[in-house]
Amino acid sequence: MKSVFISILNFNGKNNTLECVESLRKIDSSDFKLTILVVDNGSIEKLNMKSQSFGETKIEVIRNEENLGFSGGHNVGIKYALKNGADYVIILNNDTYVDSNSIKELLNAAEKDNKAGILSPKIYFAPGFEYHKDRYSKKDLGKVFWYAGGEIDWRNVVGHHRGVDEVDKGQFDKTIEIELATGCCMLVKREVFEKIGMFDEKYFLYYEDADLCMRAKNNGFKIMYVPQSVIWHKNAVSAGGSGSKLQDYYITRSRLIFGTKYAPVRAKLALLRESFRLLLVGRFWQKRAVLDFYLGRLGKGSYNI
Repeated sequence: MKSVFISILNFNGKNNTLECVESLRKIDSSDFKLTILVVDNGSIEKLNMKSQSFGETKIEVIRNEENLGFSGGHNVGIKYALKNGADYVIILNNDTYVDSNSIKELLNAAEKDNKAGILSPKIYFAPGFEYHKDRYSKKDLGKVFWYAGGEIDWRNVVGHHRGVDEVDKGQFDKTIEIELATGCCMLVKREVFEKIGMFDEKYFLYYEDADLCMRAKNNGFKIMYVPQSVIWHKNAVSAGGSGSKLQDYYITRSRLIFGTKYAPVRAKLALLRESFRLLLVGRFWQKRAVLDFYLGRLGKGSYNI
């Protein structure tokens, strides 16, 4: 029986984390051994939760003394999982809830294809968290795509989700190979981590999932979208909402790290020109992000979380 560990990162988001774990209690894990890892990432708001078991499933709570970011926080969970015999590790946002068959479907797809290394499910906006809330009828809520596979616009060095804002009418119901899995929810085979390592902690937040996918693809693994697996996402709750100062800083800096490493030469030059423009006319935290990139202040950097 395969061993599956789910790594959930909590940073001052105990209500979301508890709701996420509660949805995982309904998971059908009859065909695999399931362990849920809740990694508390130096929260000020205490997560009053202890290691426990329900049925055959274990919940382990790991506490970091400081905020290690998305990459560093999940790396703590990944290390624990691999040390304790994980065949698969699932990276899961705490601001999600899952369908009872979601893990089984990801695992089935992974077992069918030896080359499949990283797999992400169909992800809907949780009702009320859509970008354009007045666009949808009541019956559409819970069926609006946040993610149906991902790709990278290399000309602009920006990741894109297929289907975002579309109502699900069966248009993305085929399991396919994709370019970009999402750190919101990705199942990763043990062999991937053993061959390429874990998340690159230079990113701290954003683009670490894209970097992992690029390294996996460059080492012969497939990235897959599995629509039979379904979860719901409360978009940008943990990041303070789209366009926040936190996003200004970490998206700007992480995009520079990612783009200068992987983008084609012409796109790389355009990205560097854009960075100089941001230094002149960008918002405060965009300017700081660019400056920190050039000064090599990576990881947590200058932003005070």
